Amino acid sequence: MKKSLSPFFNTPFHSVLKEVPLSLFIKTSSTLIILREDQIHPFVSGNKFRKLKYNIEQAIKAEYKTVLTFGGAYSNHIAAVAAAGKMTGMQTIGIIRGEELSKKITENPTLLYAQEQGMQLHFITRETYRNKYEASQIEALRESFGDFYLLPEGGTNHLAVKGCKEILSENEDANTFDYICAPVGTGGTLAGLIEASKPHQKVLGFSALKGTFQTSEIQKYTAKENFEITDDYCFGGYAKIDLQLVRFINEFHEKTDIPLDPIYTGKMLFGIVDLLKRGYFKENSRIFAVHTGGLQGISGMNQHLKKKNLPQINT
Repeated sequence: MKKSLSPFFNTPFHSVLKEVPLSLFIKTSSTLIILREDQIHPFVSGNKFRKLKYNIEQAIKAEYKTVLTFGGAYSNHIAAVAAAGKMTGMQTIGIIRGEELSKKITENPTLLYAQEQGMQLHFITRETYRNKYEASQIEALRESFGDFYLLPEGGTNHLAVKGCKEILSENEDANTFDYICAPVGTGGTLAGLIEASKPHQKVLGFSALKGTFQTSEIQKYTAKENFEITDDYCFGGYAKIDLQLVRFINEFHEKTDIPLDPIYTGKMLFGIVDLLKRGYFKENSRIFAVHTGGLQGISGMNQHLKKKNLPQINT
């Protein structure tokens, strides 16, 4: 008898559109609307819900009992997969970059949460992690853990892009926007947004990492060319942050009551405000920005900031 799909994926959910008074930051004729995907689900928020929705559904249909995936020390993806696994009754395995982290689980809020959700954590060297998708590596994992449904790092594949297309397709007002903005990690979310966008819209991705290499990944899932990726607001690279960004995140939260994570949405909103100041957006533009969640990572980042004697991100 086939296992039925979890009601978790059939339960109606809602993300909220909220207009941000740009006059709080700059004098402009443009309008900024933020889609609060971070509120989509209490444990699997934002783009992680979108990416996992059809993947978990497929894993259950194919009668897999285990999902295996990859991630770093403070990965939103690892936390989301662990939570989704617990809610759907599936076993989860997280292959974590960095052997030294195995002795620091209790000091790491993300890994501790994943473990509490029932995820089995397996730590490998950074060198091995770089070659994680090699056939020999995957075969070794199957020998160690048995058969599993494989999810790539960050969750990006064709089913993830299918889920991310719904970010726009579910919003009745989506066609009224001139610009669609989103943070970029592996590129799956932006690929879905591009696929769902209209010809008159420009999709703008804010890379959380140094470089715009995600373009080649995105082109695997869409033939559209109405997009641009910038790394001008990556603050030096993935998970890097400075006093200027901390102050902006706290100011934005205080003025709008919208919390931002420091890895993705904080950098995107900083970038949008800066581009407005620079005149990048045409007059009277309607800008749609996707809050992709990731708030679980704030506690880990605050630990890092505290060690550097820098101000904390307010929650």
